[in-house]
Amino acid sequence: MILKLYPKNNRPEDLQRVVDLLNDGGILIYPTDTVYAMGCHALKERPIERICKLKNIDPRKHNLSIICYDLSNISEYAQVSNATFKLMKRNLPGPFTFILNANSRLPKIFRNRKEVGIRVPDHPIIREICRLLDAPILTTTLPLEKGEDIEYITDPELIDEKFGSVTDLIIDGGTGGIEPSTVINCCEDVPEIVREGKGILKE
Repeated sequence: MILKLYPKNNRPEDLQRVVDLLNDGGILIYPTDTVYAMGCHALKERPIERICKLKNIDPRKHNLSIICYDLSNISEYAQVSNATFKLMKRNLPGPFTFILNANSRLPKIFRNRKEVGIRVPDHPIIREICRLLDAPILTTTLPLEKGEDIEYITDPELIDEKFGSVTDLIIDGGTGGIEPSTVINCCEDVPEIVREGKGILKE
C-alpha cells in the first residue's frame, strides 16, 4: 500500500496512520536524504527480526542503524563523547551514519554487536514521523539484486511492486536518490570514515 506524503502540510491523520503502524510493529518503506529505506519501531524486537530476515542480515555480524529526530536524545541509545557530539552537531541533520557504542536502552538484538549506527536525515517526512513517534526508527537501505533496474529502489510505484507484499506501507515522497550515506565509526578515540557516500564530513 502506498501513501503519498509531502515535505510539509501533510494531513495529521495520514501522519498518525504511519505512527500507529510503527507502534503496532509494522514495517515501513520511506524516503530519506540519501536513498529509500526500510524501517520499523527501533524499540520493538519482532519487526526488527522481520527486517533482518527480509534482508538476510545476521544482526550478530552486521551493525543496525536507527534514525533519531535530533541529537537531544541520542545519549539514551548510545555512548557519545563530547568530541563525537560536536562532530555530529556540525554534520547533522545530513547524509551521515555515525557508528557509536550502543547502550542497554536498545533491544537485545542490538547488543550482539554492541554498536549502533545513528542517523538524523535531512528529510522532513521521516524526521516528522520520528518526532511524532517519540522513539527512534530502525533503518536499512532497500536491497537491490545484481543486474536489477535501479528504479526498483528509487521509484515508489516499482518499490511497491517489489516490496509491497512483504512490508505494510510505502511512503511515496517522490523519486529517491541512489547514493548512500557516508559512514563514520566513532567507537574509538579518532573518528574513521569507513564508507564514502553522499555526505562530505565537516571535521
